Amino acid sequence: MSGRFVIITGLSGAGRTEAIRIFEDLGYFCVDNLPPSLAWKFAELIQRSPDVPGAAMGMDIRGGRFFAELLAVLDQFDQSGLHYHILFLEADEETLIRRYKLSRRRHPLESASRLVDAIRAERQALKELRGRADLVIDTSRMSPAQLRQRLTESFRLVETLPFQIRFVSFGFKHGLPKDADLVFDVRFLPNPHYVPDLRDKTGQDPAVEGYVMQFPLAQETLTRLSSLVDYLIPQFKAEGKPHVTIAVGCTGGQHRSVVFANLLARHLAEQGEAVFVDHRDVSKMTSEDA
Repeated sequence: MSGRFVIITGLSGAGRTEAIRIFEDLGYFCVDNLPPSLAWKFAELIQRSPDVPGAAMGMDIRGGRFFAELLAVLDQFDQSGLHYHILFLEADEETLIRRYKLSRRRHPLESASRLVDAIRAERQALKELRGRADLVIDTSRMSPAQLRQRLTESFRLVETLPFQIRFVSFGFKHGLPKDADLVFDVRFLPNPHYVPDLRDKTGQDPAVEGYVMQFPLAQETLTRLSSLVDYLIPQFKAEGKPHVTIAVGCTGGQHRSVVFANLLARHLAEQGEAVFVDHRDVSKMTSEDA
């Protein structure tokens, strides 16, 4: 493997699961809760996979049973010359208690002690591992978006895909796209369905686009929606989202929504954004309003 190999560990409740999801979005091949006895096998497998740009392995104390094994595995990594990074996540005691109370989950060391004692025991047990970490992050006052930004800054791969924007045109009578982050409704615009020469065409046809966009209302709508997406896309990026889906709907998904999805996508593509367009309902032409 020519990419990076990261071991994600730390205090239970400090955000390891969220970190794994972030690493997956960054393009890493990830496994979680792998017993240390299998960690070396995983590392060997990854090393023999040149097409894997990066790998991340999540590990926790699991009741203390695996801790000594984990340190032994790290020694084995060092002796073999395997290059790896340790990411250690922690949080203060008050934050960890609050998170466990909210999640109603049991701490791995809590079976024979109070929660606060379990947290303190784990912190003490992991002192040596923390000392070997390449990066320690305190998530006490971090939002998921801030954690994503911090990990992206530190572990982004060259091969990581850019932020992606997907436009979907659709017809309201066929249902909303379930994965839409934003929905724009353009049913108030003049409808090409009532123009005999355009009824059987779609918004992909220049004649349909010309008809829709000849109206000042459509031109003003495009200007305002373009300005809105120009404002919102940086906000989505700052939140740490890897992609966003923008749905544009008319009645049948044949004419107006197709035109606007294309024009908005073209607008962002001209700014260098990675844009994809999906005209979901153009094959569902009926005799009703499109």
